[in-house]
Order: sequence, then structure tokens, then C-alpha cells
Amino acid sequence: MATAISPPRVRPRDRAAILTGLGVVTTVAWLYVVLDASRMSHMPAMDVMMQARPWTATEFGFRLAMWAAMMVAMMTPTAAPMTLVYAAVARKASDQGRPLAPAFVFVAGYVAVWALFSVAATAAQQSLDQLALLSPTMVSKSPLLGSALLIAAGVYQLTPVKRACLEHCRAPAHFFAQHWRAGFGGAFRMGSRLGAYCLGCCWVLMGLLFVGGVMSLLWIAAIATFVLLEKIIPFGEVGGRIVGVIMILIGIVGLAI
Repeated sequence: MATAISPPRVRPRDRAAILTGLGVVTTVAWLYVVLDASRMSHMPAMDVMMQARPWTATEFGFRLAMWAAMMVAMMTPTAAPMTLVYAAVARKASDQGRPLAPAFVFVAGYVAVWALFSVAATAAQQSLDQLALLSPTMVSKSPLLGSALLIAAGVYQLTPVKRACLEHCRAPAHFFAQHWRAGFGGAFRMGSRLGAYCLGCCWVLMGLLFVGGVMSLLWIAAIATFVLLEKIIPFGEVGGRIVGVIMILIGIVGLAI
């Protein structure tokens, strides 16, 4: 369990600026995801069928952009508590004549990790698509694959690695006390370190997008909400484990049917 450390207070003006900035980034990303989902849903049947062919570099680029936007839309809100604490520390340092890198540098490091993950996610989608395991709406066509993804996500929720990463994500002051680095490069590295811990929490959960549909806006929002609540509500860690057990049970039932 992380040691309790009192975080610095965030000025109302700074809080409003940070939350507005993160809100704009999240909104733009969601708009891209919504428009891309709409484009896919209105694609002529022949074009959808042609997606079973080997991907071109252009198609990979489009899918990579989709995954990157989706990760930004889903994960940027979860960085808000850490970003607010960073902004408070930066304000205090500035008042003492020791200016630090602005908060957007910290957020850029965080987003960079999820952008790299998007490359791996796109490659995974390409592989599944070439194996004919995905429907045109990018839902698993294999009950075995869907059940396996659910069981894997549920089991991971119960692992020490998941717990360790989640503890870092749930304790902003402790995170900065442990990983503080000065300068622009330091702010970026701290953001990327947070992104790495966040990735450690959630990477298996992202596989569930292939269960409910990569382009299902409701399913994307459901996973994003779960990830956010797991990090910010008082009993998020316990709740995450309970959900993990439920996912395992659903996956087992899926295998048995």
C-alpha cells in the first residue's frame, strides 16, 4: 500500500485550465472515433467485404489513427488527477522562482505511451482480421476467442502486477515523490512513466474491445468508464477484482455453451 502523502492544493484557476484542456483533447478524440464509426457503418457492403484482403499501408494507417484516437479518448480523463497534482507542484515551484515545464509536457509523455500501444493494437487487429476471426464491425467471430479474452482480462485483474500498477495510478502524491524529475525532459519522462503504469493496469482490458466491438461506441465508453472509476473511487481496487471474477465466470460460461 502506498504511503499517504498530502498532495499540494490546486488553485481554482489552474484546475479549470487543466480540466478544460484535457476535456478539449478528450472531446476531439471522441469526435474522431464517432465519425470513424459512422464512416464504417455506412460503408458499402462490397467495401466491407474487401477488408478481408491483406491490409495496405494506407489501411494500416487509418486503423492506427482510429486506435490512437480511441486510446486518447478513453485514457486522457484518467490522467486528470495526476495532471492536477503536477500543475499544483509546478505552480508552487514557479512562485518560488523555480519554474517547471508546463502540464501539457507531462500529458504529452502520457499520451505518447498510449500512441505506442496503438501500434501494437493495430497489429493485433490486423492479425486477427487476416485469420478471419473478426467480423466487419471488428467483433470476435470466435466464441473461443471471446471467452479467452474475458478470462484473460479477469485473471489479470487479480494479479500482483495489476495491483502494483493500479496503486501507482491511484496515489498521485506518492507517484511524484517517487518518480520526480526536473525540466521539460523530466516532465515528459514522468508522464510516460505514468502512462506505463496505466498501460500495465489496462492493456489486457483493451482486448475486450474485440469482444464487444472495436467500433461500438457504447462498449468503448463502458470500458473507459470502468477504467476511470477503478482509479478514482475509494473502493476502485476491490471493485476491479470483483469485476475480474465476474469476467472469468462469464468467460467460463461462454466456453461451456
